[in-house]
Amino acid sequence: MKNELILRILSSILLLPICLYLIINGSLIFNVLLIIIFIIASYEWHLMSKNKRYYYYGFIFLIFSLITVFKLRIDFQNDYWPLLVASLICIFTDIGGYLFGKVLKGPKLTIYSPNKTYSGLLGSFIISFFCIPIFFYFNILNEEKILNFVLFIFIISSTSQFGDILISYFKRISNIKDSGKVIPGHGGILDRIDGMLFALPVAYYLFLLDFFNVLK
Repeated sequence: MKNELILRILSSILLLPICLYLIINGSLIFNVLLIIIFIIASYEWHLMSKNKRYYYYGFIFLIFSLITVFKLRIDFQNDYWPLLVASLICIFTDIGGYLFGKVLKGPKLTIYSPNKTYSGLLGSFIISFFCIPIFFYFNILNEEKILNFVLFIFIISSTSQFGDILISYFKRISNIKDSGKVIPGHGGILDRIDGMLFALPVAYYLFLLDFFNVLK
């Protein structure tokens, strides 16, 4: 467990700055990365769900989700903030769930995802709200929109956790622990982006409809 935690931390230290750079830069490399993610995630989904009735639906959803991620980066005056905001909420949600779940433990949240606990659920919301001072610092959020942004974070964090649990459910009925072994300490690509696959499309349509008007 200790070795797994060390690998997880080292992988995060390496991958997080790279991903944030690609989101902000929005270059051709970012588009290539999305294609690579789709290929690996599709292969992992194939291994996880072959011979299942829902097999093809997974591929359709992957295509839809990653297209929305692409559009989230280019549809708003080619501004990286919408994608960065939503991605950071998902990342903080994942960190909060992992840390609180490991430290506080407690009752299990669902039988479909044995590592998920109520303390992790609470931690996901608490840590995701750490995004607020970050976006104040970068001057993309003002006090008039703070309540809207709190609600926005709650919805994105909830959706991210739902996606995490749903993919865990598919892994459980397929009798596998991780979707793959691509990322040391983390597992497969699907293990890392499961929440984002659901949360980022929701964020895209909330931004598109200007539902909460959270950014300046």
